[in-house]
Amino acid sequence: MARLLIIVGCVFIAVGIAWLYAPWLLNWFGKLPGDIRIEVGRTRVFIPITSMIVISIVLTLLINLFRR
Repeated sequence: MARLLIIVGCVFIAVGIAWLYAPWLLNWFGKLPGDIRIEVGRTRVFIPITSMIVISIVLTLLINLFRR
């Protein structure tokens, strides 16, 4: 459990650094086909379905690699 928390923390730090210094690396998030964006007047609804599926697959692969 402790190893998983350390890995999750390192991933959060890496994403934060990428977001701060290289925002173009994360430009794809929310712009994939299948992501839903609804804007009506002053109301905005954003549902990143495809982006979250991609992130889920990548995280699943990484976790499985570290567990072996």
